[in-house]
Amino acid sequence: MKDLLLSNRRPLTLIFLTLFLDLLGVGILIPIIPYLVRNFRSDALTIGLLVLVFSLAQFIMTPVLGALSDRYGRRPILLMSLFGTAVGHFMFGLAPTLGFMFAARILDGITGGNISAAQAYIADITPPEDRAKSFGLIGAAFGLGFMMGPAIGGLLSTISLQAPAFAAGGLALVTTILSYFFLPESLPPERRTRTPMSWTVLNPFRAIGSALSRANMRLILLAGFALNFAYSGLQSHFAIYTLTRFGLNERENSWLLTYLGVMVTIIQGGLIRRLIPLVGESRLVRGGLVLGALGFLALIYSPSPGYIYGALTLLSMGSGLAAPALQSWVSQRATGSEQGVIMGVTQSLGSLSRILGPLWAGFTFDAFAPSAPYWTGGAMMLVALTLVLVFSTRQAEPVPSA
Repeated sequence: MKDLLLSNRRPLTLIFLTLFLDLLGVGILIPIIPYLVRNFRSDALTIGLLVLVFSLAQFIMTPVLGALSDRYGRRPILLMSLFGTAVGHFMFGLAPTLGFMFAARILDGITGGNISAAQAYIADITPPEDRAKSFGLIGAAFGLGFMMGPAIGGLLSTISLQAPAFAAGGLALVTTILSYFFLPESLPPERRTRTPMSWTVLNPFRAIGSALSRANMRLILLAGFALNFAYSGLQSHFAIYTLTRFGLNERENSWLLTYLGVMVTIIQGGLIRRLIPLVGESRLVRGGLVLGALGFLALIYSPSPGYIYGALTLLSMGSGLAAPALQSWVSQRATGSEQGVIMGVTQSLGSLSRILGPLWAGFTFDAFAPSAPYWTGGAMMLVALTLVLVFSTRQAEPVPSA
């Protein structure tokens, strides 16, 4: 086992680097998207629609790309996705019209299967008992990318508004080249699925329905959806919540988000690897969901901005501990030849939560109170905890990976 882990260290490092550079490019774009859109429209709805079309395209295509990776290997899908991201970023920076800008975001969403292919890659080369640790690398890449990206994007915007988009495209292109020369294939031909593509795979709703029909992963997938729904609502309205309650400006919010990125990186990049052998994945998931619920409550009742750091600590621990372990549970219950499509389904559900979560948060924010989305977030964490407890009592056995 030790030899296997040592032999897989280099591919894991390359996958982490690939995801980090890709997500760094996404983070670079965050500060300048509203200002680029202002060249054509000044309303907030247009910015929201740009986010929506990206998530919608990703929701439709991730199961398809995952299924293709089960048939043709992870490497070509990763390369295609990374190159599509590069083209999408360059198009966004060069966009002469608002329609061209929407086309760039749709292309980026369509080729946004790199996360699901990376998850399947990790499942290919990692023993089941170590997958939660390895999936934590994805969260660490997210944390680092979104911690460093906005700061770099802000600096580049002093050159021009288009400079961050071109830098993001250049990073994606460099990542594509590095992956082409150094990233080996993880799924040998004899382990690939031989069944032809079907409408069940091409239709995201049928692919999700097929996965949810499986008793050994239904509750885990629903728990993951509830967790992502809660956190997507948190992220989408965090800045306006802190502005409404405490009058925080962009710089003060950037410090809070940087702190959140640091915490996520520490937890998923290192802490989770030490905790799993000590407490086990099941306790880690339950503890993480409880901490997440407490974090939402702490955010609601924070009497001053300084207390928000404590709330973000609990929230980052909640997501950082629970999400990789849930992902590992799903992966362990999929056979080796279907890792791509199952990881695609989890990403598709994640995209759906990132569509519905912010919409629900915006509705409750306006209709009830600024704290309403976070009451909902805490409730969704308890829903996820209930699903996990029911799953644990049923003692669902994983299907060994081929």
